[in-house]
Amino acid sequence: MANSIKSQKDILSKLNIQTLNPMQEEALLTISSAANTVLLSPTGTGKTVAFLLPTINDLSIDCDNVQLLILVPSRELAIQIEQVIRQMASGFKANVVYGGRPFAKDKIELNHTPAILIGTPGRVGDHLRRETFLVEDIKTLVLDEFDKSLEIGFEKEMSEILANLTHLEKRILTSATQDIEIPDFVGLKNEIIIDYLDTQISNLEIKKVVSPDKNKLQTLVDLLCHIGNKPGIIFCNFKDTIRFVSEFLDENNIAHGCFYGGMEQIERERALIKFRNGTHQIMIATDLAARGLDVPELNYIIHYQLPLKAEEFTHRNGRTARMNAEGTAYVLQWTDEYLPEFIKTSQIVKLNDGFTKITPQWATIFISGGRKDKISKGDIAGLFFKQGSLEKNELGIIELKHDCAFVAVPKTKAETIVGKINNTRLKKKKVRVRII
Repeated sequence: MANSIKSQKDILSKLNIQTLNPMQEEALLTISSAANTVLLSPTGTGKTVAFLLPTINDLSIDCDNVQLLILVPSRELAIQIEQVIRQMASGFKANVVYGGRPFAKDKIELNHTPAILIGTPGRVGDHLRRETFLVEDIKTLVLDEFDKSLEIGFEKEMSEILANLTHLEKRILTSATQDIEIPDFVGLKNEIIIDYLDTQISNLEIKKVVSPDKNKLQTLVDLLCHIGNKPGIIFCNFKDTIRFVSEFLDENNIAHGCFYGGMEQIERERALIKFRNGTHQIMIATDLAARGLDVPELNYIIHYQLPLKAEEFTHRNGRTARMNAEGTAYVLQWTDEYLPEFIKTSQIVKLNDGFTKITPQWATIFISGGRKDKISKGDIAGLFFKQGSLEKNELGIIELKHDCAFVAVPKTKAETIVGKINNTRLKKKKVRVRII
């Protein structure tokens, strides 16, 4: 269940965090001592670390069952939290379950019971009905982005899950939104509310770019070239708009990924992987990407379509200027387009000549082996250095999954590397390797 339990100092070191911010400090003290906590803080302020530190600290090394259950509204947020826990290297096992992948795969992973289970309400409820894990030792429940779970219709599933958790001692609810009514089935009593929603993102600049054309496509391309090779998200309101914008970027040879609700799960996951490792510097997305995604520090976001609500504007902007980093939110406005009152811009950007060509330096290679094959990141690095002939500074981000892995390599060398290492052995497994 657990081994080599790390101290909080060690965990923060693993996360490259030197000091907690005021919200995290208050959350750590409150969650450690209170039975019921509601944590309200803007996107990008570090809520995941804020609730993980005190809840992991409460886990027992002598328990062989699930002790901490974290419910989230989306598979992407579930995966993100699992990755943060792995990065913490706390010594406690964590697993993630969500819809859209084989149930049998979940069962295999849960055969080695985790101390921490993260999942979407639908899939967790399914596991409870099939009794694939025990609930007697679940003392702590986290409802992360609970307002979003209610918004997308998970109330019935969450009610069923809560009814089964009869030994709960601690409940933590988090949100980046205010004035959400908490249903009675959650069982909150004498809750302590930590409210940092008025916290301003001090390093965020909001700039307006005026387009002479109603479709704003050429202005978008000009803006992207003006910004240059930096990671950012282009926000649209509808998936049909994303396809429309994507086609125009393709015509202009601008590499990018897409992310919206109608995509297959595997497509969404791979879009995020390629965005994280730099294969794509640009992602076009709906508001599904506005919170709860594990993406790198973004230099900018672009409101290609203006948000319909102030809340959406805030969440989108929260993807950049996270923590102590600087960032810019660009509002792309057609000359005759109405600008909502909640959008306040500091300056108008004039797009000039001398644009930078957007040329990603990385490509992503897929490997058909993962943790279940006893493969480690070190094994993969060794393969790419020795047989792939890569220099150490040429190996990019490695993402190791349960049954596969993804590796970023220089785009100019990707095909050569695949030719050298495809169908070779990694540990005891013969792996297939290809560019995705």
